[in-house]
Amino acid sequence: MSILDRFHAQIRLGGREDEPAPGIVIDRDGPVRRRYPEVPGTSYCMIECPEGLGDDPDRWIARQVEFFTTRGEQVEWKTYSYDAPADLTDRLRAAGFVPEDDETLLLGDTAGLVHDVVLPEGVVVRQVDTEPDLARIEELMRTIWGSGRDDGSLAREMAANPDALDVVVVEESPEGPVLCAGWLRYTPGTDFASMWGGSTLPHWRRRGLYRATVAHRAALALARGYRSMRLDTSPDSRPILERLGLQAVATTTPYVLDARA
Repeated sequence: MSILDRFHAQIRLGGREDEPAPGIVIDRDGPVRRRYPEVPGTSYCMIECPEGLGDDPDRWIARQVEFFTTRGEQVEWKTYSYDAPADLTDRLRAAGFVPEDDETLLLGDTAGLVHDVVLPEGVVVRQVDTEPDLARIEELMRTIWGSGRDDGSLAREMAANPDALDVVVVEESPEGPVLCAGWLRYTPGTDFASMWGGSTLPHWRRRGLYRATVAHRAALALARGYRSMRLDTSPDSRPILERLGLQAVATTTPYVLDARA
């Protein structure tokens, strides 16, 4: 079985209805698989349809629009380049979902990501879990991506289920700004962990900071027994990860419906 087949079977088809995280609902509405918090607004919401949408796709799309609009939440419909129907993305646009940037799905062995990285003098990588450190990460995200990222979602996710993720930062001191940050999410009962974040202050890029977070997170995943890694990557980080042995297997595009207003 190829690594893409394992990913599709374990992550996309696995469902994990039998092992929901505390405060998180994982359910199905017909062919649609959903993840959302019991209390609206306390964690992220995700939709996908790994088995396709059957003979009446617009019906299932409309049901998700109604469901998340009633809850007043923002939800991401995660599409993959091999999803059915072939015109799924056109139907999502027609229903009010807005596409974000395409990313490349990379898969590979976790062990290959563990490597030595020489950081600039005085710079260290550290695992964090406190509210002040998570607030510093939010400040990094605001600096890089703008005020729209100031939503506290990472802190809420950590509070809801601290065993489901590990967060690392690169910094010069715990009192100063975070120079780079990334986090690692675990999917219990599967081979796969996944890396997220990976944002670096512009004047600190190309100095090994992102690679240091990759190596550190991979070591954490290996310690927990996760032998495979998955990432949705931008053009900036993809070459680094491919050099470490990950494979590009598909394109993934998030389609977002924001019903918070």
